[in-house]
Amino acid sequence: MPILLPLRLPGPYHYRVAPDLALAPGDIVRVPFGKRAEIGVVWDGDAPPPEGVALKTVGERLPVPSLGVDQRRFVDWVAAYTLTPAGMVLKMVLPVPEALEPARVPPRLAPGEMDDAKLTPARSRVLDEVRKSPGTTSELAERAGVGTGVVRAMLNAGVLRELPPEPESPPSQPDPGHGGPTLSAAQSEAAAALRDAVAKHAYSAILLEGVTGSGKTEVYFEAIAEAIRDRRQALVLLPEIALSAQWLLRFVRRFGVTPVVWHSEIGLGEKRRTWRAVAEGTALVVVGARSALFLPYRKLGLIVVDEEHDSSYKQEEGVLYNARDMAVVRAHHASCPVVLASATPSLETLANVRDGRYRMLHLPERHGGAQLPTIETIDMRATPPERGEWLAPPLRVAIAETLAAGEQTLLFLNRRGYAPLTLCRTCGHRLQCPNCSAWLVEHRSTRAHHCHHCGHTVTLPPACPACGGVHWAACGPGIERVAEEAQRLFPQARVVLAASDTLATPKSAEALIGDILAHRVDIIVGTQVVAKGHHFPALTLVGVIDADLGLAGGDLRAAEKTFQVLSQVAGRAGREQRPGRVLLQTYQPDHPVMRALASGHRDEFLTAETEARALAQMPPFARLAAVILSGPDEAKVERGARALAAKAPHGNGITVLGPAPAPLALLRGRHRRRFLVRAERGQPLQPVLRRWLEDVRVPTQVEVRVDVDPVSFL
Repeated sequence: MPILLPLRLPGPYHYRVAPDLALAPGDIVRVPFGKRAEIGVVWDGDAPPPEGVALKTVGERLPVPSLGVDQRRFVDWVAAYTLTPAGMVLKMVLPVPEALEPARVPPRLAPGEMDDAKLTPARSRVLDEVRKSPGTTSELAERAGVGTGVVRAMLNAGVLRELPPEPESPPSQPDPGHGGPTLSAAQSEAAAALRDAVAKHAYSAILLEGVTGSGKTEVYFEAIAEAIRDRRQALVLLPEIALSAQWLLRFVRRFGVTPVVWHSEIGLGEKRRTWRAVAEGTALVVVGARSALFLPYRKLGLIVVDEEHDSSYKQEEGVLYNARDMAVVRAHHASCPVVLASATPSLETLANVRDGRYRMLHLPERHGGAQLPTIETIDMRATPPERGEWLAPPLRVAIAETLAAGEQTLLFLNRRGYAPLTLCRTCGHRLQCPNCSAWLVEHRSTRAHHCHHCGHTVTLPPACPACGGVHWAACGPGIERVAEEAQRLFPQARVVLAASDTLATPKSAEALIGDILAHRVDIIVGTQVVAKGHHFPALTLVGVIDADLGLAGGDLRAAEKTFQVLSQVAGRAGREQRPGRVLLQTYQPDHPVMRALASGHRDEFLTAETEARALAQMPPFARLAAVILSGPDEAKVERGARALAAKAPHGNGITVLGPAPAPLALLRGRHRRRFLVRAERGQPLQPVLRRWLEDVRVPTQVEVRVDVDPVSFL
């Protein structure tokens, strides 16, 4: 019988099944593998086992729900599309081995039948506590102020007894009729269309597009309510953990309970409970990061991808996949609708709408009568800041006016730390990461210089290693430097930082959002973690410190991404009755992105960007794949790249560019070379890549990775 193991294996291994063990595809089993036991899944397929091989015997079937056929087909599809061993994809479905075993819950203790007439003071305190309420050994010891040995001795003497284990309670069930806001006519029409799609129990892909603040979340909540009424599961993907805090508050207001949450920051015990609840079908609504897509849903009825354009949906380590695109595939296998929500949809999604593969629902206005903010550019050539400062005079004036009105300001700069570069004033030597082709970023909050790629951290050397000079210069601004300037200019203002390193957990994000909503904050200085999804009623001014930042480099999506992030951050201003204002500091006020933002002519920009992509034969009008070689020995990497180049496929709609050093030619101590493979739309890409890579042997210690549909070109 074929068993797929969650290891770097290309496919299932064959095992013998004992006559008294009935197994079916999807069953989760324990099998011998080498000298150890491994968890695996009975897989589909009827290929005979290899001849002359003594098959090992399946050990046992684990008492957990089987993986459905839609989940198994999804695993196979993702593996084939990403050119990844199927076992590595299965590992994402089974990320918590503890969830497959019986719960190891410490027994709760209660008063026993024995009466210890010679109770010591310590034992008396324990008995007093346990008579109030049962508890585990450690809980009773802590409550009574004694050691755990005292409690165990009382258990052995019969003074205490173990209670039978309590069954794990299922997650709280959301109430679809609990409440919600009054929807506008456009919202009601869109919500009805989504409810109808959920009720059909059939695949469909729907783009829910609307201006920032138009209430897209409340609209797709109605689709979730329909899935709940039908006792089917709904999955909502969010691009950032920091986004979940305010989203959860809105969910509780609508459905009365908190949904099941899945992301890297939750503890092992919660992951175990969540995995089992999803597999058993008792978790009706799951909200999470991209990895939540691979949980073993028992009866999936809806998938929502919020902020579908966001590049955070691309997994850049391990299995390389785009959760937005895989969500569409997952919905297809589950025969359920997928809703892609965004105020700034990706060109790929808009192309699918244009070609009739996706349906679009449009919300043209902000909810509740709020108006879109005015957007103006500040020409930094005409009105530059003072030397060594970063806030131009018009932005300073606007901040002062906003503070005087008792309103809040967001200063946006998509760059963490204090300064992105530190150099020696004497010789110009730059502090660079020894493991990566990157400068070290100064973080004054930690008094250290960090590499944002590998995590390497150093304190500032007392002398330059190149010339011995002792004078260092911090070049350029990060958000810490902008916050320092804002605090100096407006000493009475309450200034906070908001970035991935200051909002590392949902709890820290929730605390910051609470402070902003309670108006305990006047100026927020943040990166892209505050650029989307948040609703702050008193925030009326957004100042973008460096609007040109994302336009540099060779990213084919640079203009599109810049337009998206600036549109999203602009959308934080004026979301209720107070009018909003956005100021973009730029050295390129005539750039198409800046003109489109200031004029509000989004469609003209998208049309021009689409035409440019079509002319260059780039996505969505062609397909791309990156082939990246990496290794600790640069000569071996170069030799492997030359070997691949010698047999690179050409013709039949395929073009191979490279090899060339990657922009990050050294990353985490590994030298890197890249190929870029372009295929005409409709041309099968994976078979070409597979044949090419199978035909070439690269040197040992050189890893070859394939990134189909790359988002990052570093």
